[in-house]
Amino acid sequence: MSTQAPSTAWRERIAADEAQRYEGYARIFAEIQRRKSARYGTGRALHRKQLSAARGELRVLPDLPEFARQGLFAAPASYEVLLRLSNGGLDKASDKMPDIRGFSFKVLGVQGDSALGNAPAQSQDFTLINQEKFAFTGSAEFVDFVEAASHGNGALLKFLFKRYGFLGGPLQLAKMIRIAGKPFKGFTTETFFSSVPLACGPYAVRVRLLPAASNGPASPDAGKDWGANFSQRLASAALQYELQLQPFVDEKTTPIEDASVNWPTSYTTVALLTLPQQAASQALLAQAEAAVFDPWQALVQHRPLGDVQRARKVVYFQSQQGRRAAGKPA
Repeated sequence: MSTQAPSTAWRERIAADEAQRYEGYARIFAEIQRRKSARYGTGRALHRKQLSAARGELRVLPDLPEFARQGLFAAPASYEVLLRLSNGGLDKASDKMPDIRGFSFKVLGVQGDSALGNAPAQSQDFTLINQEKFAFTGSAEFVDFVEAASHGNGALLKFLFKRYGFLGGPLQLAKMIRIAGKPFKGFTTETFFSSVPLACGPYAVRVRLLPAASNGPASPDAGKDWGANFSQRLASAALQYELQLQPFVDEKTTPIEDASVNWPTSYTTVALLTLPQQAASQALLAQAEAAVFDPWQALVQHRPLGDVQRARKVVYFQSQQGRRAAGKPA
C-alpha cells in the first residue's frame, strides 16, 4: 500500500468530442436495452437481473481524516439506505453463470446541491461491483465490448479478434473470462468496490465496502441462488459492512482517467452500513427494481470523476428514460 498523502492535485482530461461520443454510446445502450426488454420485460441495460433488496442504515463515523471529512462524511450522522443486489449482465441468466455482481445502495435524506447541478440532491448513490478495478482503460473500449457481447458469443469472439488481433484476441478473451469467473461466495462475505473515482470535496477517492467478520462464513450452497442466500441470511441476523475511502495521491499512482489501473493507496473506514434483521418483501423488491441507482445521483462534493463516470452520466440517463418509456418508473 502506498503511504503518500492524499492530494488535491487531480485533474480530469475532457476530450473535445466527448459529448458527441457519449450521445452515441447512449444510443447503443438504448438499442441493447430495447432488444433485451423485448425478451425479458422492462429493465435495465446492465445489471438487469435483480437478486435481492433490503433497507438499512449508514452511520458516518466521527474523527475522520481531513481528506474524508467532506460532503456526506463531513460530520457524524445516520441515514436511511435502500439497497439493490444484482448480476451485472445484459441477460437474466442463471446465477451459476460467470458474471459481475453488483451491490448498489442509495443514502437517503442527504442535504446539499446535486452533482447534476439541477436541484438539491435527492440521495447519495453508490454503485459497487466485486472487482477492484475496471476491466477497460476507458468508456470507448467498454461500450464496444458490451455491444458485441449483446449479440452473443459468436459476435463477441469476432469482435475480440478484430479489435485485438490474432494474438491479442485470445489473450483478451482469457482476461474477460478470468474477470467474470472470479470466485464469488455471496453478498454477505464479499468485498465490493466503486472501481472508478469520485470527488470527496477537493480530494478524489475510490470506495470499498468491506463485510464485517460478524456476518459469518460464506454458505457453501450460496451460488445456487445468490438472492435467496442473502435474504435467508438477513432473515436470521443483521448484517454489517464498513464503507471505506481510498485517496488519490498523484496522477501516476492513482490516475483519474485510466480506469484499468488499480490504486495502491490505503483505505480508511468512514461509515458503517448496517442491515437490520428483516424478512424479504415483494414490495421492497419492486421498489428497488423501479428505483434509480446512479453514481450521478450524488452530492456535488461527491461528483463522479473520469471518462467512465462522465459516460455513465449520459448512458444511465438514457437507460432510465428507456425504463420509463416502457411503462415503469425510472
